[in-house]
Amino acid sequence: MVATSQPLATSAGLRALERGGNAADAALAAAAVCCVAEPMSTGVGGDAFAVVWDGERLHGLDAAGPAPRNAEPLTPVEQRGPRSVTVPGAVAGWAALAARFGRLGLGTVLEDAVAAAEDGVAVGPVTAPAWTMPPRPTAGERVRLPELGATLRRIGEEGPDALYRGEVARAIASCTWLEEADLAAYEPRWVEPLTIGYRGVTVCELPPPTQGVAALEGLGLLDLGEPTLAAQVECARLALEDALGHVRDGADVSGLLARSYLEERRAQPPVPATEPPGGTVFLCVVDGDGMAVSFIQSLFEGFGSRVVAPGTGIVLQNRGACFAVGGAVEPGRRPYHTLIPGMLVRDGRLLGPFGVMGGFLQAQAHLQLVSALVDDGLDPQAALDRPRFRVDGSTVRLEEGLWERAPELEAAGLDVVRSEERAEFGGGQAILADGDVLLGGSDARKDGYAAGF
Repeated sequence: MVATSQPLATSAGLRALERGGNAADAALAAAAVCCVAEPMSTGVGGDAFAVVWDGERLHGLDAAGPAPRNAEPLTPVEQRGPRSVTVPGAVAGWAALAARFGRLGLGTVLEDAVAAAEDGVAVGPVTAPAWTMPPRPTAGERVRLPELGATLRRIGEEGPDALYRGEVARAIASCTWLEEADLAAYEPRWVEPLTIGYRGVTVCELPPPTQGVAALEGLGLLDLGEPTLAAQVECARLALEDALGHVRDGADVSGLLARSYLEERRAQPPVPATEPPGGTVFLCVVDGDGMAVSFIQSLFEGFGSRVVAPGTGIVLQNRGACFAVGGAVEPGRRPYHTLIPGMLVRDGRLLGPFGVMGGFLQAQAHLQLVSALVDDGLDPQAALDRPRFRVDGSTVRLEEGLWERAPELEAAGLDVVRSEERAEFGGGQAILADGDVLLGGSDARKDGYAAGF
């Protein structure tokens, strides 16, 4: 089964499985197609993360890139433009995932993306309004990205060196503060996922620089009482405050998940913590052998830095904007990262991959989704379609469907906004294994679907 935010991506993942590939191959095929079909949210100029269940244990892939080694420690941090660009880690991450777990090879899994870029893709109804750079297509209009197709073809033929060395690297360095040496030195990392138990289920996230610990801490706090709406909001606020204060490149945040700390923290009032916006693509796959991949990649904000490497079709990310969390750019290091793929395990067996895209929304949306799946026993589609809240400082934004619950939160002293902007609440995918049966869902807030065979 494959679940993505774009129909062509789901189809590409299924084709990879039908050709004898596994979950890793299918995830990469789908991810590459998303770079063509949803280029405002993701691309080869961004970062990627994955959690892999190999049938027995978890593996974490961290493909986030740093600021230039010779970067200036800017204050304030630039939100867009050449000095918001960090090294794009996604392509190196693709190659690492393909080499360690894939069967088909990187060139084969990129074929559908190359064809989509060269032949064109029909823009989805949710994707069209987010297309804020020329060309600005309408829903259903076919868009071709030939330069990106040529770059994807080179990556398939030459591997990651096609991006991190040579002509493409020079093009990236020519329009940003990155140097060719920054690109040539980049390598992704395999990391140990963070976990916490929640009502009989083990929830798995990635360590810093991601905000995965916020989702886990929020669930750990929620586990101390009843999972009411007010409790979910309060626990999300506490966890987000801690993540913004403690998550840094290489930081040890395990103490935030200790039972003694959670009990102490639950008794404290949250301090408002405001987060900037962002956009992302998440997808997940489970194959017939029980391998599962939870995969996420992003340019951060819409069309990232708004800088395109000349002649390549590569839109470069503005992930450097997230150095604002710490107050200044840190040369050679990675900023606070919003991207968090999730995985659920029960009694040592796969329960399923899940994730919710939407910038800083992700950790609090993970809390809501896991609670819906575990506490309320909803199937993946029902859990994803449930209305969400979004914490933003002392304000809580409610999606339609939760508006009638506003008095509960106002009684707790919160400012409540009844939002009509559905895009504020992200979009996710999830697949759950129930014996030999797979149950999948793809968020109605996006253009995609879940399918299997």
